[in-house]
Amino acid sequence: MLKFGQFVTKNKKIILIIGMLLLIPALVGMKATKVNYDILVYLPDNIETIQGENILKDDFGMGAYSMITVENMKPKEIIKLEEKLRTIGNIGEVASISDVLGTSIPTEMVPDEIKDKIYKNGDTIIFATFKDAISSDETLKTIEDIRKMTDERCKIGGMSATILDTRDLSDSEVAIYVVIAVLLCLLVLELALDSYLVPIILLLNIGIAVLYNMGTNIFFGEISYITKAISAVLQLGVTMDFAIFLYHSYKAEKESCKNNDEAMSKAIAKTLVSVLGSATTTIAGFLALCTMNLTLGKDIGLVMAKGVAFGLICVVTILPAMILVFDKPIEKTSHKEIMPKFKGLTKFNIKHYKAIIVTFLVILPFAIYGYNNTKVYYNLDKSLPTTLSSVTANNELKDKYGIVSTELLLVNKDMPDYKVNEMLEKIEDIDGIEWTLSFSKIARGEMPIEIMPSRIKDIFESDKYQMIIVNSKYEMATTELNEQVAKVNDIVKSYDDEAILAGEGPLMKDLVEISDHDFKSVNGVSIAIIFIIMIITLKSISLPVILLAVIEFAIFINMGIPAYTNTILPFIASIVIGTIQLGATIDYAILITTKYIGFRKEGKDKSQAITEALGTSVSSIVVSGLCFFGATFGVGAYSKIEMIGSLCTLMSRGAIISMITVITVLPAFLLAFDRIICKTTAGMRKIKD
Repeated sequence: MLKFGQFVTKNKKIILIIGMLLLIPALVGMKATKVNYDILVYLPDNIETIQGENILKDDFGMGAYSMITVENMKPKEIIKLEEKLRTIGNIGEVASISDVLGTSIPTEMVPDEIKDKIYKNGDTIIFATFKDAISSDETLKTIEDIRKMTDERCKIGGMSATILDTRDLSDSEVAIYVVIAVLLCLLVLELALDSYLVPIILLLNIGIAVLYNMGTNIFFGEISYITKAISAVLQLGVTMDFAIFLYHSYKAEKESCKNNDEAMSKAIAKTLVSVLGSATTTIAGFLALCTMNLTLGKDIGLVMAKGVAFGLICVVTILPAMILVFDKPIEKTSHKEIMPKFKGLTKFNIKHYKAIIVTFLVILPFAIYGYNNTKVYYNLDKSLPTTLSSVTANNELKDKYGIVSTELLLVNKDMPDYKVNEMLEKIEDIDGIEWTLSFSKIARGEMPIEIMPSRIKDIFESDKYQMIIVNSKYEMATTELNEQVAKVNDIVKSYDDEAILAGEGPLMKDLVEISDHDFKSVNGVSIAIIFIIMIITLKSISLPVILLAVIEFAIFINMGIPAYTNTILPFIASIVIGTIQLGATIDYAILITTKYIGFRKEGKDKSQAITEALGTSVSSIVVSGLCFFGATFGVGAYSKIEMIGSLCTLMSRGAIISMITVITVLPAFLLAFDRIICKTTAGMRKIKD
């Protein structure tokens, strides 16, 4: 390690030059990395609903669809609008009641069950299909084109419109997230460190690591908008303590070394030894997200694990070079540290450790209850401002036409009309089904099929399948809708065992079921992985249990608070926050514990060892926790996308809760279980109390 430190200090200028040059491909890669705004893309490919989506695209040319509400338009105007829509290259089919009837055939010729649902005193719906997928660039561009060619009488609903608005809102906010995080982090560092320039250097170093991380995402092809939004601020919060540790080590070594290069070489060696274990556990925590069936977890996990690795690499290469090059300005801008040393807190914790354990036991059941009873929602619209165009359009579809969620049935093309209609009658008897629409239903009207436009039939039939639209009044991703989808599926399978139920409603049902499974599994996987790593690094059986108990207690509190405040969380936040908080804040506990082990091995009794371990660690933990809080709190308060805002709020609150728990509960546990720790930890068995 020392040789590596000497290599860095000897080649500091070359390292800085290479580091700056590497920013060029990083920026190019960041610009070229595609961002995905559709969470449903992360569902597994082998589920039936995704297979159904592929059939819709391949057999019907329907990669996506949208329902456009039109108000106070005459049939001639609607037909003219449809003709304009068909000129857009990505548009597959366009149809409305006016398209079926033309301008001369009366609406009375359409079956009442259809007419009454989609024709409201001159207001109606235009159904448009898109050739490309829901979140493809072509489809989103098509939505933009439709908005440009229509006036205020037209509102475009559907998932693609929602994704477009999500993209525009997210892109407008991401840069502000970074600015807020940097400013709040800078404030904390200016209070905590002894130079006005050092915080800027530390933030520049982390900024370089963030750019490297974002640039190398190009190797993944694309990342989700959630990953893009949180990865920079999360990387800043998680890896800042590495940088702080290096600077503190450098300052300490300067007092006994001949020159700055020698001091930095030793500081690099000490930093690598000290933070390698904590960095490994943090990386492992993020990689645990890769075990999620919803591959969004893999997206976040890989990007953040890579971010921690880049953060560590930059801290032991570029940061030392920057500090050495700017050593004189650093000295000129030095000042007295404003952050207190928390000596009184250390004495209080040691003196009242039994009371702290009792408090832990009292709070624990309430925290577990809250953790198990926090409610989540899956409807993606709820995470967006109600003023967005897509949300307004979807609300109008719901309020005026009763179109809340849609199910698309794909059944054998050769199924006779009488069987189709019989099947639909049973489906319509299910609670919450508003209406169904098939070509066989349209054909039951008084208008001869011969005069009906052929493209209407093309919408509903392909070479192998006929498509049936089922509309539900239930909100997407609710228990009522999920139960309804299951009943519809049972009926459909009884008529055609190879039939497939697709559409937004079934997709969201799969999202709910897969996410529920992920919530139960991913936390267990992260705990198991980190437990094994800590056994290896701490060489102890008991200490990993104690450390995990402390951090999991903090997670229970953090995740339990929404249950008592009647706050409903977006599902992604509830799944990943436990793993993120565990991986990001276990470092605090490892820092105290490794120092405690060292002091006990030196011959100090348990009270002395814990007092010194806590006393020499508490400032670093507080600064790191406040940096993590600062990096995420502002984003949580600012973001208009609740999916991102809630996740950052949970991370910021979790950082503070973990920080407080580690500097209070952990020392109490170390004191209480010192005898067991000594017997179950390598190199401590001969230590006497």
